[in-house]
Amino acid sequence: MRGGPQPYTQLRQELAKRDRGLREKVVSLEEAASFVRDGDAVGIGGSTMSRTPMALIWALMRARRKNLSCSRCIISSDGDLLFGSEVSDHIVSSWFSQGILWGVSKVMRHYTESGKARFEEWSHMAVGMRFRAGAMGVPFMPIRSMLGSDVLNQRPEATTMKCPFTGETILLVPALNPDVALIHVQRCDPYGNAQIDGLQFMDIDLAMAANKVIMTTERIVSNDQIRRAPDQTKIPFFAVDAVVEVPFGCAPHECYGAYEPMMKHMEYYVGLVNKDPVGGMSEYLDRYVYAPKSWTGFLDLIGLDEILDASRKGRSIYDD
Repeated sequence: MRGGPQPYTQLRQELAKRDRGLREKVVSLEEAASFVRDGDAVGIGGSTMSRTPMALIWALMRARRKNLSCSRCIISSDGDLLFGSEVSDHIVSSWFSQGILWGVSKVMRHYTESGKARFEEWSHMAVGMRFRAGAMGVPFMPIRSMLGSDVLNQRPEATTMKCPFTGETILLVPALNPDVALIHVQRCDPYGNAQIDGLQFMDIDLAMAANKVIMTTERIVSNDQIRRAPDQTKIPFFAVDAVVEVPFGCAPHECYGAYEPMMKHMEYYVGLVNKDPVGGMSEYLDRYVYAPKSWTGFLDLIGLDEILDASRKGRSIYDD
């Protein structure tokens, strides 16, 4: 499996090669996309429609990347786009939908049932523990999740063993070490010290498990400002390889404390691809991914009114 367990000594050697110095890492969105190569295993931060690094995914689609193996705790319409653009042919997750409101993705069903792509399902806990093992530099993690579940029957990569201390049966899941992690946060300094408001999901383990980390952020702030609230720094600079300032970088998904999901656009998207998973997706990609000359151009197509409304709703929840 791409992004699967590696020998601990190899992980340590790769870790030792990385530049851990305190240096500025600010790049453009297009430059950040160049960190991802065809065939890479890519870990995606956030969960469902929350803090999805959509701007980076958009840049990868525009760069016409191919054969990426993507892992995320819960996949939403980002998975649709990765399959529909043929950027990814393999997604590892615990749940694949267009969002809680719209049910199982018809795009996912089309690509997996036709054999064009593969959806590898694990339990939610198992995905998290695979990232945790990768972050710890160990080849597997013992868990109870999935025991007695039909999900386990679909996962020959996992194995059971008797605990040497209790004699109980436990499940061992392999470590997941992506080549690259894509993570979006509310603020970050130029060195890569990233602060996360709200739920952290699996992002900290993902950042430590990946060989490279691309961080997009709503805004780049000074290191002095980061140091005023060091307890809010969840991902340190030495785990980050590139920083991109991209306001509304989760659109049309949400970023806690900044904006809510852009539901009119999501309703339009879901209606388009559910009516025709192939033709509708092609129409969406042509209009919203390949036609705009920049991320700002994509936001222009969503519309200022909807962006302002999502921002107002996001701030009101945060301020309360």
